[in-house]
This record gives sequence, structure tokens and C-alpha cells, in this order.
Amino acid sequence: MPAPKSIFDPTTLARFGRLGLVARNVVEGFLSGAHKSPYKGFSVEFAEHRQYYPGDEIRRIDWRAYGKTDRYYIKEHEEETNLHVHLLVDASGSMAYRGRAVSKFQYAQYLSASLAYLMLHQRDSVGLVVHDHEVRTMLPPRSTSKQLMQILHTLEKAAPGGETNLAPIWDRLAGQIRARGMIVIFSDCFDQVNQLIHALRHLRHRRHEILLFHILAPEEIEFPFTRRTQFRHLEVADQLRLVDPSAVRAGYLRNFETFCQTLRMHASNLQIDYHVMRTDEPVDRALGAYLMKRLARPS
Repeated sequence: MPAPKSIFDPTTLARFGRLGLVARNVVEGFLSGAHKSPYKGFSVEFAEHRQYYPGDEIRRIDWRAYGKTDRYYIKEHEEETNLHVHLLVDASGSMAYRGRAVSKFQYAQYLSASLAYLMLHQRDSVGLVVHDHEVRTMLPPRSTSKQLMQILHTLEKAAPGGETNLAPIWDRLAGQIRARGMIVIFSDCFDQVNQLIHALRHLRHRRHEILLFHILAPEEIEFPFTRRTQFRHLEVADQLRLVDPSAVRAGYLRNFETFCQTLRMHASNLQIDYHVMRTDEPVDRALGAYLMKRLARPS
């Protein structure tokens, strides 16, 4: 008998429907302990804090205390934050691909909506950019109560469809986003790797902290096809190609791994947090990656 799926499983989340409900379930499930914490470390008691209970405001959680104790504590005296976050969501045609799980774009919607929910409940300022080969929507960072609904509404209306042209968009945004902060990218990164690296370097030159979630379908990673298969180009209409998988598998896997290794290596050199996110894996890992990044920020 197969084990029951986690509430963070993408196919389970798809049953919730609206993004607001998905985001709330992911974040509250994460905080209630359904997530096995990636933070392990010191055991310290804080007399000036009290334990978190369901129903407490998320924004009052002391994340530094959590990083040290692996427990949730509420600050008795709230501290304001001035973290500005831009969520960059790739809506190019290749993000429409879905294999045995949800599409890459739907997965990006889950990740970005959940992170927006968590960040705004901490009173961080959060903005959103949805783009393909050009910017489709750009919401400036705000920490108001209405911002979450605006972000969720924008994400729900968005759909993948345009051609990929990631690097020029990221490069241009590096010049437009002037306030130093955190940039979180959700993309399959299907572009020329040297151009992507140049754009990421420009963002880092502006002293932004960057989280890069490289969203991939398992079929793109494993290439499990065995029979002659017709592949359709997701960004060029009516472009089909019949392929014998056995003839191209070795070359495809070699090139794909080289691409990912190159991107990962340069991201590391630029001090960018790079995470591969498979669309068949739980989405809550992104929350852990974000909190690790936030805890590492200087006071």
C-alpha cells in the first residue's frame, strides 16, 4: 500500500484550487511541524520569548531563535523589518511543460504564492514580476494588507506562452530595481547559460541577495522516454519533431547535466543560493531555503 502523500505534494496542492488556499496550507503546515526542519544546531532558551501556538501571527515569530533552537518562539516585543523582496516568475512557453506532475509554471505559482504569504506576514515588502520575453506585470514591493491579494490575483491570471528571453529581462531589471534587497527567481532557466550568468552577475553587482529556484520536470532531468516520441515546441507554434529516444538520450543527458553544473557552479561563485526544484517533489523545501537565506542576513 503506497504511503499517503504529503500536503506539500504538488498534485495534492492542485486539489485546493485557488492560490490563496494553497499558500495558506503550505505555510501553516510548514509552521505547525509537518515540515522536517532543515535547521539543526544549538539548544538555547529565551526567557524573553514564548512558544508559538497555531493562531499566533506569523510575523511575530523570531526566525533567529528558530534557527538556533529548532522551535518557534514569539517575540514579546516586535521588531520591524525593512527587507524588500522581488519575486521574478518566468512565464515563457517552456514553463507550460508538464510531465507526470503539475506544470512547471503551476509549480512556480505555488512556490511564489507561498513565499509571498510567509514574507508579507512578517511585514517584509514583497513585489512581483511576471515575464516571458518581456515584462508582463510588475508590482512594486509593498507590505500592505492588500499586497498579498494583488500578488495572488496576478499569479492566477498569468499563463505561460511567450518565447524565452530570460537574460535580457533579468539584465534590464538589474538596472530598474534600485533599492537593495532580495530577489527570488522561479524559472526553468532555458536560455544561453553564458547570458544567464552575465545577467545574474549584474544583479549581484547591484548587491542584491539572490535565491534561484531552478524548476524542472522529472522527465527533463531523467529523459525516461523509450518509444519513438513526437516532441512539440512550446514556444514556436506547430513545430513538431519525431524523435527516437535511444538515439539522443546519451547526448541529451550529457548536455543537460553540463548546463546544470555550469549554472550551479557560477551561481556558487556569485554567492547565489541555487536550488533545483522538481515538479514532483514537495514545495515546502523552498520555504526552508528562504528562511536559511534570511537567517544568514546580517542584523
